[in-house]
Amino acid sequence: MTFNGKVAVITGASRGIGRAIAQTLAARGADVALTGRDVDALRETAALCANARPGATAEVFQADVTDRDAVEGVVADVMQRFSRIDFAISNAGQSIDALVLRLKSETIDRMLDVNLKSAFYLCAAVAKPMMKQRGGAIVLMTSIVGMSGNAGQAAYSASKAGLIGLCKSLAKELGSRNIRVNAVAPGLIETAMTETMPDAAREFLTKQAALGRAGTPEDVSRVVAFLCSDDAGYVTGQTLVVDGGILM
Repeated sequence: MTFNGKVAVITGASRGIGRAIAQTLAARGADVALTGRDVDALRETAALCANARPGATAEVFQADVTDRDAVEGVVADVMQRFSRIDFAISNAGQSIDALVLRLKSETIDRMLDVNLKSAFYLCAAVAKPMMKQRGGAIVLMTSIVGMSGNAGQAAYSASKAGLIGLCKSLAKELGSRNIRVNAVAPGLIETAMTETMPDAAREFLTKQAALGRAGTPEDVSRVVAFLCSDDAGYVTGQTLVVDGGILM
């Protein structure tokens, strides 16, 4: 599973799962374009990618992924720099929890903008060069909450469920051009997003997992690498659950 000569665009690459994905792809030979708003954190990711493989190329492309023009600008810049895009990973995400009776309109908008609409923008932008290349792989980062729902996370859950529908629709739209579109649904993963989770909730989810532990960002990044690879060459429109057995 090597990606020599391949180029990957990763949103939300400043930390957590996005950072792990960048490191994993870089270690296996890919040049990585790191996208997000926090330039300093993205530079830290770039340094880690450079350490993951001698000669690895990791470059920072700052953008607000909720801005369609900004996302299209990043893709244009990446094409100018690398002349191709083989993998696009829509990983940018945010969670704001609230009971539906207390959900503010701006919270709903924020969840849809960051978690769902940003993926639309990235997919539309990378589809053009991938269609010309007649090949590529897109991976959308959803969540098991988008499959099961969760009290207090209606907006987050709905935005993540939307990604599953987007995945299936794009797989049908782009399959004839040899572009595969899949999604990954993590469960409890040790990231900054889950650090503030109440201890009781963390303990409950850990006990629900058949493997008896929380996952790591690397548990997710290796699945993303598989979906990008030729080993998954006949896999499209699928959502792979990476949750240690919580949803069984």
